[in-house]
Amino acid sequence: MSGAAGGVGGSPCLGAAAAASSCSSSAGSTYAAATAGVAGRLQARVLEHIFSYLELADLMSCSLVCWHWNNVLADENSEVWRSLCSRTLGDEALRSDVLCNLPTYKGKLKAFQHALSSHDCSRNVYVKKNGFTLHRNPIAQSTDGARGKIGFMEGRHAWEIWWEGPLGTVAVIGIATKRAAMQCQGYVALLGSDDQSWGWNLVDNNLLHNGEVSGNFPQCNNAPKYQIGERIRVILDMDDKTLAFERGFEFLGVAFRGLPKACLFPAVSAVYGNTEVTMVYLGKPLDG
Repeated sequence: MSGAAGGVGGSPCLGAAAAASSCSSSAGSTYAAATAGVAGRLQARVLEHIFSYLELADLMSCSLVCWHWNNVLADENSEVWRSLCSRTLGDEALRSDVLCNLPTYKGKLKAFQHALSSHDCSRNVYVKKNGFTLHRNPIAQSTDGARGKIGFMEGRHAWEIWWEGPLGTVAVIGIATKRAAMQCQGYVALLGSDDQSWGWNLVDNNLLHNGEVSGNFPQCNNAPKYQIGERIRVILDMDDKTLAFERGFEFLGVAFRGLPKACLFPAVSAVYGNTEVTMVYLGKPLDG
């Protein structure tokens, strides 16, 4: 079974927007290295004050300069991360319960980095101001989806997804490659409609891949249907090539095995007008 930890397991492969935002500032790195001798003797509280003005890419560079700097940045709830969190995330996200399962400011920032992408989605959807919730416009005869900003080729990763409106006739959560379509005509199970995506349809509990139903999930008699607002935890293990799900504190089992060695992204697809879907990246799952 798994619980969420704040760290990120494995090396993510970035989408275009995420790659641009996560590139380290060479100027910041050069300056950090040049001043390490002096700054290495500064008190932690002084460094914290200086670091609280920097952006994430520069902080990542600073953490590699020396042990002292790394140690100052190790506290994921320090003023450094709180300040960056308040600048990066909107008040709507910080004041709501969207990030309630992430106890640290650094964890909240990581979740924002991995959130659903406003640049890698159907034209009929948009990401709301909170940065985590997808809204589908009321477009007839269309199925619309979105991918996360960051995909994975290795490591173990967990994220939560929940619907904040009607499911409609099809509501699918799962994973997809960059080649999988994020929009199609009609009301269909978009995720799982080809060999580039894998999905669980929450409406009828079917598993979908390559245009075929690969079984019911969970594999038990009279499995309960999804309830609006219920958080489903998705667990992607790129080392074992599996995709599993949890509901609450119950491990529902492995849904897909034998996933390809490819960059796989969190993904959702929806058909109901004005429905909303929220995704929050949790980090590396812990057994327990």
